Amino acid sequence: NLLSEILLRLPPDPSSLPRASLVANRWLGLVSDPGFSRRFRPHHHRNPPLLGFFESSHFEPTMDSPNRVPEGRFSYEHTGNGCFIPFGCRHGLQLIFHQSGKQLHVRDPFNGDKRRLPVPPGFDGWETPISGAVFRAAGDIQHFQVVLVGTERNNQHHTRVIARVYSSETGIWGNLMSTPLPPKASSSMDQHPTKIRMWFTISVLVGHSLYWLLTNISAATNMLDGILEFDLERQTLAVIPVPVDIANNCLSQFQVMQAEGGGLGIFFLSKFSAQLWKMETDSDGVASWVLGRTVELDKPLSLNPEEEESLIIGGFAEYNNVVFLRTPTNFFMVQLESLQFKKVSKSNSLTRYDPFESVYVAGTGIDGGHDGAEFFRNT
Repeated sequence: NLLSEILLRLPPDPSSLPRASLVANRWLGLVSDPGFSRRFRPHHHRNPPLLGFFESSHFEPTMDSPNRVPEGRFSYEHTGNGCFIPFGCRHGLQLIFHQSGKQLHVRDPFNGDKRRLPVPPGFDGWETPISGAVFRAAGDIQHFQVVLVGTERNNQHHTRVIARVYSSETGIWGNLMSTPLPPKASSSMDQHPTKIRMWFTISVLVGHSLYWLLTNISAATNMLDGILEFDLERQTLAVIPVPVDIANNCLSQFQVMQAEGGGLGIFFLSKFSAQLWKMETDSDGVASWVLGRTVELDKPLSLNPEEEESLIIGGFAEYNNVVFLRTPTNFFMVQLESLQFKKVSKSNSLTRYDPFESVYVAGTGIDGGHDGAEFFRNT
């Protein structure tokens, strides 16, 4: 029993359990036991490693050897015709929207299993763009939930954000929830009734809430209109305004994140300078945005402002607090607390990267991994 408790506390790196399984047959038996895997993954639920990212359907590993997952290990091919839109990854699952098929695909990259969910009425993705998020409750590796969000416009030209939640445990979609869009977004939509559609970014989980950046894609510059919050505990929707000082900027300059010290934060990018904002609540219960620190990125990233164009945000890993930044020629991962960075690969300026953070216990028979010796040969 003591040995099992010690192995449970090994780092969640991909090489940890394969190394342990090669020590002795007893260790192999312990880490290969299904009961151990059911404890290991939830134990590291809040600190999963950043295994890599998805660029469309291709998986690109980012960790160094011996923890580097073989390139393409989690890649896949779409079956069927039509447009497939990634909605992001969380808790070892990937959410993909098959627009023409009016389906959501919940995929397990470890074994390739896929669950197809019918999109409920009002979320077709054609008239009104939608987004979604997949997540598991803490400690639950059997079931998942999906939050689907979209916009709805009635005959009076009033627009609201709508949401529904799917539970794999019950197999049904919950009741419709809604909240009105702020006056800024509503007024802009009234000015352009035939073109306006609200667009959501990939979700970020902060505390017990999911957040999406909300933008009006009919505007010439895709200006940010606010932050959509879905409270998982209260099952409520709200639209939060962004800081006034940075509100009139392009969507690609913003990233919702967990603020330093906890709570909701914003990473705002202006050329090679990054501002870290935090929402704070005063003694009267009034919430407001406060600027934390400003970081100059050109020197740490060895960029030449005279030759390079501005940086663009290409993705965000919520548990590791890593932001993906790209220029027309470079692609970086930056850890926001330490400001440590890593140059990953050449940039595709048209691509959004979906980070894949999860506990991958390869080499033990868990999660469809290879045997330990093969894992180390591949890495």
